[in-house]
Amino acid sequence: MYCVRNVTDDLYWVGANDHRLALFENIFPIPRGVSYNAYLLLDEKTVLFDTVDWSACRQLLENVEHLLDGRTLDYLVVNHMEPDHGASVEEILLRYPSVKVISTEKAFMFMRQFGFDIDGHELIEVKEGDTQSFGRHVVTFVAAPMVHWPEAMVTFDTTNGVLFSADAFGSFGALDGKLFADEVNFDRDWIDDARRYLTNIVGKYGPHVQMLLKKAAGILDQIKFICPLHGPVWRKDLMYFIDKYDHWSRYEPEEKGVMIAYASMYGNTEAAAQALAGKLCEKGVSNVWLYDVSNTHVSQLISETFRLSHIVLASVTYNLGIYPVMHNYLMDMKALNLQNRTFAIIENGSWAVKSGDLMQKFIDEELKNMTVLNERLSMASALLPDKAAELGALADAIVESVNQ
Repeated sequence: MYCVRNVTDDLYWVGANDHRLALFENIFPIPRGVSYNAYLLLDEKTVLFDTVDWSACRQLLENVEHLLDGRTLDYLVVNHMEPDHGASVEEILLRYPSVKVISTEKAFMFMRQFGFDIDGHELIEVKEGDTQSFGRHVVTFVAAPMVHWPEAMVTFDTTNGVLFSADAFGSFGALDGKLFADEVNFDRDWIDDARRYLTNIVGKYGPHVQMLLKKAAGILDQIKFICPLHGPVWRKDLMYFIDKYDHWSRYEPEEKGVMIAYASMYGNTEAAAQALAGKLCEKGVSNVWLYDVSNTHVSQLISETFRLSHIVLASVTYNLGIYPVMHNYLMDMKALNLQNRTFAIIENGSWAVKSGDLMQKFIDEELKNMTVLNERLSMASALLPDKAAELGALADAIVESVNQ
């Protein structure tokens, strides 16, 4: 059974929702599912913009067949060739053998690498600034390399102001009938998934996102719809989401607040983290969030690290090193190019207290544009009363820094 929705009078969402997949890219938990978005334009020529993951191919085919209603498919535009969008390309070519494929040189290379039989079809290779007319609609193609694959492009329909944005402006979460961002409470129910999606998947490539935003800046007054390959379509309050992407890709925090990420074996480091949270709230800084790095997925930790301005790392010493899950969290910060944060440190150890120096060394040598507060809470096994002054000094330093 088909499941489609109008984006405009002649443009339709023909994608699918997936609640069966547990891990996106086999690494990121998606408890709310994910959507695979594809769009069909019915003009003098019929045009399919991208496909879907292989698991959703049947739904895509039913949707397209229903809307074509006996017409042939004239064009397939491939903005992004990653398999969650490109896996069904070859099936479209088999079903519609006369279809012309529009994409970039690198995307065609990837199609061949995946073993797709594309060379029997008419291939139209496009680059930055090229245009194509489908009748009433004229589109222009804009290169978007490394957002987040090197072959990616976005397509702008100059006729109705639709930006087919590939993986940019996407989000985790299945749509479940609600196609548009204004049909949900996005700031309440979706922003965390959108942040986690962008920061973990595209976070490393902030400068490339900035390049794309600069290109979009010249046509902001013309963009009426943003149609991503995951998540809701935007037709209202576009600047709300564009501003979020600007902050994330510049590695600037969304808000002032404190994230306390703790690694605790027997609860003593966790108790210190709780004590610090209480002190901060007593002193008027209540935007405080605690996370156990052992049972919080690192993608959630990264998302919160991008959101907040101040990070407290509280870790036991393990085999004379940083507790492994805390070290993994730090490594993800490095891999995703996190910058412009203020850190504070809580260290613990029973027979050797080493984690604080090692975490500071990692921040100083492996991360960019970071500040580490001089005050540190150093514990031996448990937080005892003689550490009250040290705890208070650390809380005061964080409060002062947050309030600057």
